[in-house]
Amino acid sequence: MSATYLRQATNQDLPEIKKIISDAKAFLKKQGIDQWQDGYPTDEDLETDVKFGITYVLIIDGQIAATAALHQGLDVSYLQIHDGEWLNGVHGRYTAIHRIAMSADFRGQHLSEKMISGLITISSVLGYKDVRIDTHPDNKGMQHVITTNGFTKRGTIYMEEKDHEASPRYAYQLIIE
Repeated sequence: MSATYLRQATNQDLPEIKKIISDAKAFLKKQGIDQWQDGYPTDEDLETDVKFGITYVLIIDGQIAATAALHQGLDVSYLQIHDGEWLNGVHGRYTAIHRIAMSADFRGQHLSEKMISGLITISSVLGYKDVRIDTHPDNKGMQHVITTNGFTKRGTIYMEEKDHEASPRYAYQLIIE
């Protein structure tokens, strides 16, 4: 049985995290999904996330299999929600899962569920009972992962992107006990 766990990312993990994100961008492009195709997330975004201690990596037998950022507190992208509402309001106390990506070496092994489950556990340990996540309307694979992990679609948010029009994202929420 392989050792599988989540841990906070370090600067030493950045080359692998950047590779995973780059591969994920290519994977989305190959599927015709217009998510992460305009430069976001940048290397600087990833470096900042690690610096502030919000990046986590999924470790499988000593290798980084996935990465994600777990934002704590108010997320400006979630202040306005359309065609729905957050259960605890826009100013609720929550974590938000962002920039989740699986290594091409581990894709197709249903490990996204372990990653999200671990992030939900970390949210709980940190004292949060509200977890939010969003994804592109065309990203059916991530929508499936999100809903099979207990999240409920709450509406649509719009992500502000540098030099581009804000793009829609389906927003989901999970309330934990």
